[in-house]
Amino acid sequence: MGQRIEFPSNAHTCQGYFAAPPSGKGPAVVVIQEWWGLVPHIEDVVNRFSKEGFAAIAPDLFHGKTTRSPDEAGKMLMELDAERAEREIAGAGEWLLKRPECSSKTYGVVGFCMGGALAQYTGTKEKNVGAIVSFYGGFNKVRMEWNNLRAPILLIYGEADRGVPAEQGRQLEQQLKKMGKSVQVVVYPGAGHAFFNDTRKEVHKPDAAADAWKRTIEFFRANVK
Repeated sequence: MGQRIEFPSNAHTCQGYFAAPPSGKGPAVVVIQEWWGLVPHIEDVVNRFSKEGFAAIAPDLFHGKTTRSPDEAGKMLMELDAERAEREIAGAGEWLLKRPECSSKTYGVVGFCMGGALAQYTGTKEKNVGAIVSFYGGFNKVRMEWNNLRAPILLIYGEADRGVPAEQGRQLEQQLKKMGKSVQVVVYPGAGHAFFNDTRKEVHKPDAAADAWKRTIEFFRANVK
């Protein structure tokens, strides 16, 4: 089980949830929340990474606010300063790299919906990102400078996602390949938006979620060094 921690970023003290691997040391991964905030589901994802041998952290980008209301979540999303959020994600990653529990010189970033887009964005901004996994990433406040992308990226979508269409991922794949970037796209038939979230039974797709998790773990093990 992990714990709430504090780390420095933007000349401020930020909060997050951290879990170390059972072995005591492992590669670093930053988990980026959905628009609900740093809720128990995201803490559980951090714990799952730790059980797989990673030192993992989820920064609290909404600074203590959480909700179950889509309307309230949308409001918090629109109020989010994307640049500040990216710096806090990077701050969490740099904090991890300095920890004795960390064995890697780079950190992976993985996010869901809003967090997926911020994972992509962080990967274009930070030199210490070793790999990026974006689950149905969509957030119109960020503009990607793909020329700056150094790390390999795995893009995960649900074929039935109406909010963040899988075609968006396929188009991005072609764009990045033309630029010589390392990119993979996986699309799950019958899966909609947020299919990985097992606390939302109305959208959760267990088979797709299990396969996506396996791919994510393998991707980070191969690339976060």
